[in-house]
Amino acid sequence: MKYQQRKKALILLADGTIFHGKSIGKEGSAFGEVCFNTGTTGYQEIFTDPSYYGQLMVTTNAHIGNYGTIEEEVESNDVKIAGLICKNFSFNYSRPAADASLEDFFEKHNTLAIADVDTRALVSYIRDNGAMNAVITTEIDNLEALKKQLAEFPSMKGLELASKVSTKEPYYVGDENATYKIAALDIGIKKNILRNLAKRDAYIKVFPYNAKFEDLEAFNPDGYFLSNGPGDPEPLSDAIDLAKDIIANNKPLFGICLGHQIIALANGISTYKMHNGHRGINHPVKNLVTGKGEITSQNHGFAINREETEANANVEITHVHLNDHTVAGIKIKDKNCFSVQYHPEASPGPNDSLYLFDQFIENIKNK
Repeated sequence: MKYQQRKKALILLADGTIFHGKSIGKEGSAFGEVCFNTGTTGYQEIFTDPSYYGQLMVTTNAHIGNYGTIEEEVESNDVKIAGLICKNFSFNYSRPAADASLEDFFEKHNTLAIADVDTRALVSYIRDNGAMNAVITTEIDNLEALKKQLAEFPSMKGLELASKVSTKEPYYVGDENATYKIAALDIGIKKNILRNLAKRDAYIKVFPYNAKFEDLEAFNPDGYFLSNGPGDPEPLSDAIDLAKDIIANNKPLFGICLGHQIIALANGISTYKMHNGHRGINHPVKNLVTGKGEITSQNHGFAINREETEANANVEITHVHLNDHTVAGIKIKDKNCFSVQYHPEASPGPNDSLYLFDQFIENIKNK
């Protein structure tokens, strides 16, 4: 590969702090909440995960792009991050199965990325000062205008984003002759969640974010699923009302990530924006029911209130995050309903959490 002189770029944080880098290719500016992921692999899954919609992703792994991209590893129909910030960007890739470079992948999806950034310093700063809005840009001579735009950019707190990533029309996944029928609410659903349900002999109908209980019930499903997704859960009044109706009718219900938060809100438990959130593939969780530990994949910037959960007589905490003791899973004591804050479908090497899909199917069977 011949040497190419790349355009200077920078990251401007909402508090005025600046970090310098160089453009990968595409020029311009991208706004979003800056956050970091500690995973050493799985960058393509991260970039296409709807839960990351509107976020500027800092990857802590030093090399990004070295194994290219492959169509079957996307989690949605396009790139969902607002932009990428990394240390070393690999323009070449070495995986034989890859069908394109990450550079080509970003060019196809019109995604802005900058590299040669001191990501250790940037991550350390975010850890101390919290996730905040930022802009990545090659327009380094236009800082004053960018500062004004950044000041007006909406905070993630209170921001409803599910409507930006949800399907517009219902669609089906799996074999229509499967044993079980599942109605899934798409508030940012990942393809691998649907694959995991389908491989357990389920036929899934996926509904838009604002679907009503009557819409899902018309499918005559055996179970209901609330997906992961981006943004603040509290503005999702339709999804919260839907969860209340499903629970009131004691239908089998399983929620992941944003879906977990929706179930908590439906039971009167509030949520809050975390200082940094959990984003990575090696987060330790303890299953309080079995006493076993799980190595999990996580991606969330909001969590449910632990004190309110413990005080709720109808809710049992089933899983806790061992790093900060936040709630990682709950079940409703007298209902056929449970949820987890992490991603069992991600299987980042360990398959510790795949049993949760089996548990959901078992709940459907018992019902």
